Amino acid sequence: MCGIVGYLGKRDAFPILIKGLRRLEYRGYDSSGVALINGGSDLNVYKSKGKVDNLCEYCNDKDVSGTVGIAHTRWATHGEPSSRNAHPHYSESRRLAIIHNGIIENYADIKSKLQQKGVHFQSDTDTEVLVQLVEYIMTRKQLPLLEAVQVALYQVIGAYAIAILDKEDPDQIIAARKQSPLVVGIGDDEFFLGSDASPIVEYTDKVVYLEDGNIAVIRRGEELHVVSILGQEQELNIRKIDIDLGQIEKGGFPHFMLKEIFEQPECLTNCMRGRVNVEADHVTLSALIDYRRQLLQAKRIVIVACGTSWHAGLIGKQIIETLCRIPVEVEYASEFRYRNPVVTKDDVVVAISQSGETADTLAAIQLAKQKGAFIYGICNAIGSSIPRATDTGTYIHVGPEIGVASTKAFTGQVTVLTMFALALAEAKGTVVREEYLKIVKGLSEIPERIREVLETNDRVKDLARTFTYAHNFLYLGRGFSYPVALEGALKLKEISYIHAEGYPAAEMKHGPIALIDSDMPVVVIATHNGMYEKVLSNIQEIKARQGRIIALVSKGDKTISQIADEVIELPDVQECLEPLVATIPLQLLAYHVAVCKGKNVDQPRNLAKSVTVE
Repeated sequence: MCGIVGYLGKRDAFPILIKGLRRLEYRGYDSSGVALINGGSDLNVYKSKGKVDNLCEYCNDKDVSGTVGIAHTRWATHGEPSSRNAHPHYSESRRLAIIHNGIIENYADIKSKLQQKGVHFQSDTDTEVLVQLVEYIMTRKQLPLLEAVQVALYQVIGAYAIAILDKEDPDQIIAARKQSPLVVGIGDDEFFLGSDASPIVEYTDKVVYLEDGNIAVIRRGEELHVVSILGQEQELNIRKIDIDLGQIEKGGFPHFMLKEIFEQPECLTNCMRGRVNVEADHVTLSALIDYRRQLLQAKRIVIVACGTSWHAGLIGKQIIETLCRIPVEVEYASEFRYRNPVVTKDDVVVAISQSGETADTLAAIQLAKQKGAFIYGICNAIGSSIPRATDTGTYIHVGPEIGVASTKAFTGQVTVLTMFALALAEAKGTVVREEYLKIVKGLSEIPERIREVLETNDRVKDLARTFTYAHNFLYLGRGFSYPVALEGALKLKEISYIHAEGYPAAEMKHGPIALIDSDMPVVVIATHNGMYEKVLSNIQEIKARQGRIIALVSKGDKTISQIADEVIELPDVQECLEPLVATIPLQLLAYHVAVCKGKNVDQPRNLAKSVTVE
């Protein structure tokens, strides 16, 4: 969940490292730091609590020269956010410096043993334990850095992506990974490191994604060298990345989140391109062609995901069951991995993750593989760990998502799940042709329908000012709209810090109704579908208890508009596609409430974009 950047080459490293940290700040932003080896072989470490801007200010009068360096932006796990606990960390002699993403689970045991041998520690982190262990092994066994790193990593338990500098070997960076992403960029006589490709894309389009258990030896004037922890030579798989630099800039918007909300029509068009044909009467997914037998023979589908991706999975469950007539279960990956689930070779496990690096989802995949299930991945980040770990899958192709609160990735995931359900249902023969054509055409029109919804932005902005005072929100929906209520509530609490809960509307009477009074805003998704009359009754119950109602209704609705305090109209779409339009005003509401409260929308407290630790 932290951001790693590294550079070795002919340019000044500091500006490249700082720019890379800014690109990765969505991964962690409670502290940051750099380590540089200058021309005199001095290893200088500078770090600061808070954002990267604080680090830049701190470094104003410091020696930041050098053409090799590593940098880090932190999301705290061990030790409170502080300059003391920020990365990089020195070894005791200050010969080595390390940055680290992940968790060393047995750090306490290693630390105790090192302390007994006289090693002194300067921080509360698990990361410092690793660099102290490496130096101890180097000194005690008279080993070079690479071999000491191999010995040390063989002893640690946990997840890591690391980069280490040695001031006595200033032309080298040693980097390694296990269950935490690390990318090496290859330029012209220069190398780049990143937790993902965003700090690299400006300089080169050639990258190597390190595999679990591998160590990269980056040395000036030499080719990239990759070995395993056990010292076995690894073949280089150099890939070409294709990321538009403009996609990771704000493009005139005040925040990445608002930019990404407004990008959704274009993003979903990209998501469907080549999959929904131009006549809008057929859906083709290559995975359904290449692995037709495995998918058609599945007795059950199990969706594993976390957070927003789990909400997308709940929508996927309903549309797959509706169209394909196959049972679907949706599991939190963090629970699935620890409860000895019943999984067989007749199951298809669908793993959903925006980053492709979610630690719990990766562990769930490994568990399902061990039990013989067929694994299908739905992911945004090309080349990430989950696509490499699954049997097949589908990229959502919505472009880099920088805002911590997911927006376009959610609608992209729902779009892919809808295409998956349509393609599988057609192959199975479980959907009437007329209904299939109607949904495919409706799906192809979703980008235009979302453009219509985005025109409500000013209206949502105005009503957000009214509800900024609230301490609690309730979100209600039924059927396909219930997961949208969950997602709307999650967005609000993620970025505004207002407590919010999503419920099936009918469950309101089983507890939550006790909370409703004149101070409780209730957001109700009340479009004109098969549940309309039922939701109308829920709205009347709320109104009878002086609840403040914000209703999302179908365009032209007259009944609920007479009852609700605030109304946002949505264009008519098929019921199974309603989540794709209904979620947009809820994203905008969360955004504008957070802005009104003066919160950091893109980097909410205690959260990070890529959850690579448990």
